Amino acid sequence: MKLVVEDGSFAYVKGHPIIQDLNFKAESGNLIAILGPNGAGKTTLLRCIMGLLKWDGGRSTLDGQNIYQIPSKKLWQKVSYVPQARGAFASFTAEDMILLGCTSRIGIFSTPHQSELDLVHKLAADMGIDWLLQKRCTEISGGELQMVLIARALAAKPQLLILDEPESNLDFKNQLIVLDTMTRLANQGMCCIFNTHYPNHALMRSSQSLILQKGGESIFGETSEIVTEANIEKAFGVKAIIGQIETPGHIYPSVMPLKVTPQTGKCQHEPPEKQQVTATIAMILTQPQRLAKIKYLLQQYQQTILNQTKLPTTKQGMIVLNVTLMASLSKIKALTHQIEILPDVNVKTTIAEEPVSNAQSAIN
Repeated sequence: MKLVVEDGSFAYVKGHPIIQDLNFKAESGNLIAILGPNGAGKTTLLRCIMGLLKWDGGRSTLDGQNIYQIPSKKLWQKVSYVPQARGAFASFTAEDMILLGCTSRIGIFSTPHQSELDLVHKLAADMGIDWLLQKRCTEISGGELQMVLIARALAAKPQLLILDEPESNLDFKNQLIVLDTMTRLANQGMCCIFNTHYPNHALMRSSQSLILQKGGESIFGETSEIVTEANIEKAFGVKAIIGQIETPGHIYPSVMPLKVTPQTGKCQHEPPEKQQVTATIAMILTQPQRLAKIKYLLQQYQQTILNQTKLPTTKQGMIVLNVTLMASLSKIKALTHQIEILPDVNVKTTIAEEPVSNAQSAIN
């Protein structure tokens, strides 16, 4: 599955663009975050991507076909959309609401088979909301409804899952359940795109990010290169520090807002670096199935790799890898980020600063 937005532009009022000349692509296995301040057009962008709003200029294509030309039933068999939960959707029970996600396959007036009912119960159990199944949507909280709507979208078995602020109204636990669900689905090959107000969530989970600024400007690329202190200040008008929190098993990025500043300037990619540095990336995989994804990522950086070693280990199911490469610091950070967002993988990158000998610094 491949989604492409080409030269997308949209305005509610002529001469006041919400989105302007936007380009990005998303493929199977991608988890993409869309960030931006309130009023920047994040929800509008999602609606334009899916064809719910028509681009003023440009287009969205799904596997090479213009989304406007795809029959509705066929489109919604491939795409699921989770809107923001702002109130109850009639007085359905949560079970019936989730079951509605199956209608793109079985038809809205068809009697669901036992396999569909089993799927509904499995999705609810996976998301920790099975106790809500017999409650009416008018009786549950906004956060609980949000979880129900996500389960409904997953019941459609889509190739592309689009979520509008899925963590809104959720407590810490349910935010993690949603993030874990998106991560798991992306690792299983689904493409997930989500709007978020949390730069931390983009840095912790997404392989790529898109930042929208008021006035229609946008920037898209590797999350580690896009979600930077400079771009956060330009897009949100907030001076922030991006640091790291180290635990016994992992290192997590952390964004600390410091103060409000004027929103000035256009978000930019980091300038290309001429200097090459040598680095070693050490990885511990606690689940062997992650090895295929690691190999795929390393293949993208094959020309920069100097040495790759799989170390012996006495613990069954554990894999230890060491990779030494020479590349720009931004490329090394990008590869490190792509690896560290994978579940069941611990990673540590050490940089040898040249030409000073024996100088090393850990970036992760």
